[in-house]
Amino acid sequence: MLFSKKKGLTIDTLIGRQTVVEGDLHFSGGLRLDGRVRGNVLAVADQPSMLVVSETGVVEGEVKVGHLVLNGTVTGPVHAAELLELQPQARVQGEVHYAALEMHQGAIVEGRLVPLGNTEPKALPNLKLAAGSEESA
Repeated sequence: MLFSKKKGLTIDTLIGRQTVVEGDLHFSGGLRLDGRVRGNVLAVADQPSMLVVSETGVVEGEVKVGHLVLNGTVTGPVHAAELLELQPQARVQGEVHYAALEMHQGAIVEGRLVPLGNTEPKALPNLKLAAGSEESA
């Protein structure tokens, strides 16, 4: 068993490098993904959960988990209810929702970063003033 120093969760399930899962994957506790999932990876709601996606791991679908440590690739939306750790080889193509974010140099996100608990960002008013105008906003 592998242990996480954070939260005291153990990794009790491993999906190996040569494994391909077709369809949604539901889990609780800790899961390490070294292979590929073509479907959603969803932690059981209201239970502690941690997903570790190694540099060889790939998810083609939505990820919903409490704590996500990502060093592989996710193509789809990501929801990390507690903590999202984007390690140097992390690649995300999709919208990322997070409560707390740790992003290492080299990680790439192609999509919006949306902090949880905040409403949609409000557009700033257009403050372009005509040249020579003395009006203040």
